[in-house]
Amino acid sequence: MIIGIVGKPNVGKSTFFKACTLSNVEIENRPFVTILSNHGVGYVKVECIDKEFNTQCNPSHGFCINHNRFVPVDIMDVAGLVPGASEGKGLGNKFLDDLRQADVFIHIIDISGGTDEKGKPMPQGEIRDPAKDIEFLEKELDMWYYNIFMKVWKGFARKAEMENANFAEAVAKQFSGLKVNEYQVKSVLLNLNLSGKPSLWSEKNIMKFASHLRKHTKPMIIAANKVDLKNGRENYQKLRADFPNLNIVPCSADSELALRQAAKSGLIEYIPGEKDFRILKKLNEKQKQGLEKIKENVLDYYVGGTGVQSILNNAVFGLLGYIAVFPASANKLGDSKGNILPDCFLLPKGSTALDFAYFLHTDFGKNFIKAIDARTKRALGKTYELKHRDALEIITR
Repeated sequence: MIIGIVGKPNVGKSTFFKACTLSNVEIENRPFVTILSNHGVGYVKVECIDKEFNTQCNPSHGFCINHNRFVPVDIMDVAGLVPGASEGKGLGNKFLDDLRQADVFIHIIDISGGTDEKGKPMPQGEIRDPAKDIEFLEKELDMWYYNIFMKVWKGFARKAEMENANFAEAVAKQFSGLKVNEYQVKSVLLNLNLSGKPSLWSEKNIMKFASHLRKHTKPMIIAANKVDLKNGRENYQKLRADFPNLNIVPCSADSELALRQAAKSGLIEYIPGEKDFRILKKLNEKQKQGLEKIKENVLDYYVGGTGVQSILNNAVFGLLGYIAVFPASANKLGDSKGNILPDCFLLPKGSTALDFAYFLHTDFGKNFIKAIDARTKRALGKTYELKHRDALEIITR
C-alpha cells in the first residue's frame, strides 16, 4: 500500500510529508522545491491490544506510545501539479507517472488562499478561492486516466470484443500498471450502465468511464492545510458548504511538524493525533510562545488536533478500508526472542483467517488447521472474516 501526496506547488506537501515521516526533505516557500518524488515511512495509529493483556508491547516495526500503536505505511510525495499537467506542463507527465504506484491520494490544498494556481504567493490583499484547486486537480487526474485509456482504447476494446473476453478482466489486465483490478472495473461498469460495445463508445463515455474508475481506484481525501493562517477557518467552512460530499479535513502540517520535532528532541511528550502535549524540559521564551500558539490556534480548536494523523488514518482505514490485525497467542504474547506483541499488520477489509495465514507465510496457509482468538481462546475456521484489532494465533499441521 502506498499513500500518494498530491497538490499544486507550495501548499505544504513536503511539510506534510516531513511531519508524517520526519524525513530530511527540503522545505521552502516557493514552487517546485520538490522535483523528484520523495518516499518515506509514515504511521497509522491503532489502539494497541497490549493494555487488554496488562502488558507493554515492544514492536519490531513502528512504535507504541501509551498503548497507542503506530503501524508503518509507505508515503510518496510528488512534485506539485499545475493546470495542464496531464498535457505535460510543469513536467506533469513524469509526476503523474509516479502516482501510478499510489493506492490512495491525500490532496493538500492551501486553505488560506495564499498561493495562486502555480503556487506563487498571491498579490498583497488578494486570496485565491481554494475550491479552484480542488476542481483543477480533479480535472487533471481525470484527464491523466483518460489520456492513458485513449492511447489504446479502440484497438484494445475491439480485440476484447472479437475474442469474447471478459471486458472487466481485460481492462484490469491492460491497465494493471494503474493498480486497477477486475472487481473495481465491474463496479464502475455496473454503476454507469454504459450501453453498446466499448469500441463504439463516444469520447464522452470513455471520459466518464475513466473519471469514475480513477475515483474508484485512487480514492482521495482533501487536507485543508494552513487552516491556522489568516482566512483559513473561514475558507474551510465555505469549502465544506460548497462540497458537502467531499472528504475534507482541516490541518496544520507546520504545527504537527513542530510538535513531532519537539517530541523527538525530548522537549515535550506528544502522541500524534492527540489534542495536547506535556512539557518535559524548561523551554526558552520563543519555544514556549510557539507551543502556546499551536495549542490555542490548532489543538484547542479542532477535534482532530493538527489533522495530520487523522488524515493518514482516514486514508488507510476509511478510504482503503484496511484493518489492523495482531499475530498473538493466548498463552504466549512474545516471540522466540521475547518481544511482546512485536507485529501488527494491515490487511484489506474482508480478509479471512486463511488470508491472514497466507499473509504471514505460505506454509501457514497451506497447512492451516484453525485460528485461535487470543482474547477468548475460541477456535476459528478458515472462512472467519477478520475484524479490526483482532488478535489471532494460526495453528498448522
